[in-house]
Amino acid sequence: MKKIGILTSGGDAPGMNAAIRAVTRTALKHGMTVMGIRRGFNGLINGDMVELGIRSVSDIIQRGGTILYTARCNEFRFEEGLQKAKATCIKEGIEGLIVLGGDGSFRGAADLSARGIPCVAIPCTIDNDISMTEYTIGYDTAMNTAMLLIDKLRDTTQSHDRCSVVEVMGRHAGHIAVNTGIATGATHILTEEVPYSVDDVIERIQNTQTTGKHHFIIVVSEGIGNSQDIAKKIEQATGVETRATILGHVQRGGSPTVRDRVVASQLGHCAVELLNQGYSNRVIGTKHGNIIDYDIQEALSMKKSFENDLYRIAMDISF
Repeated sequence: MKKIGILTSGGDAPGMNAAIRAVTRTALKHGMTVMGIRRGFNGLINGDMVELGIRSVSDIIQRGGTILYTARCNEFRFEEGLQKAKATCIKEGIEGLIVLGGDGSFRGAADLSARGIPCVAIPCTIDNDISMTEYTIGYDTAMNTAMLLIDKLRDTTQSHDRCSVVEVMGRHAGHIAVNTGIATGATHILTEEVPYSVDDVIERIQNTQTTGKHHFIIVVSEGIGNSQDIAKKIEQATGVETRATILGHVQRGGSPTVRDRVVASQLGHCAVELLNQGYSNRVIGTKHGNIIDYDIQEALSMKKSFENDLYRIAMDISF
């Protein structure tokens, strides 16, 4: 293989640039030309790309976001868009493609692989909701960002004897909520995976008040939503001034942690090796500290387990 492309698709995640760097330099070591495709599958359809060299990926490993930009592409869901993307690859001489993103991006990679363009996908999403891998690029940075913000919020919550209902990201996956909840000593954690009642939260706060505590952190996964309503109900029932804070997209930015930089470098290197060995329609991940890969369709059919034991621990020690 002489020429490959790389694109970032869907939501951005800290560590994407580290993966771009690893892909580029591994490919260059194999004598390949690397084309950086801008704005995801949109860029592939429209031919928006630039050649990446050794120096063009210098000093990006510490940067959040993605130097290739990202976008969602509805056109890629239809045959006409797929054929345009394939035609671009043929025109530009791109023999293989590396796709960084989440499950939607993987479906696009699988569709393109089925049309003769070899693709390897790398899981990049702060939600850590890709079933075939224990870890996705960006997850650790997002958790640390949320933790630092909640720590800062706790200072003012404690000063005013308030309750703070903090909504963290994660879409329909509660992994960020559970881990940041336990890391910040939250009084309660609400996720889609565990049935909950606001009355249970209120009861827990009231029980904790009897031990002499007067300020509280409640971590809510964004899939539940209604943080404002939850805050109002808590205040009405307990008499504790309660504020809702939605951390939002700040969790998707910032300089990636060591773990995200290292894992991104490992997966980026592996992706090029797979393409170079003639593999296609693969997605790479980690399991028990090892790099693994699966057929994309097989990976998409898997179901991610929830960290029930960690949630139980959080409830046992946070009161």
